[in-house]
Amino acid sequence: MVKTLFFLLLFCMVATSAHAGLKVVGKGDNMRYDPSSFPPVMKANYDIMKVKCIKCHTLERTVVAIQTGVAPISGQPFDRNATKAYGVKMLRKPDANMSKKEVKATVELMNWLLDQVNQ
Repeated sequence: MVKTLFFLLLFCMVATSAHAGLKVVGKGDNMRYDPSSFPPVMKANYDIMKVKCIKCHTLERTVVAIQTGVAPISGQPFDRNATKAYGVKMLRKPDANMSKKEVKATVELMNWLLDQVNQ
């Protein structure tokens, strides 16, 4: 009985929740989302993100921030307020080369991803 309880407790400690709609592929710098289960609008937004955002950093940074709720570099909370702030930052950053429409699309995608993780 004690052994069973121990293994049950151990299992609960190491088990992680999976989000069926958010598949992550690759590791390290190659980590990214598999958008095959995304709705069509979010697939289009992901196409923008995977072209524009990787000019300055890997998609791993975005995946980690969304999965953990913490921005990897600053350690600050990564939530809807943060996605909006990052969008504004990208609009002001001259070498980001992102239009208002592209920033809006990536912010919408990140908010949608956050919603999926927090379900």
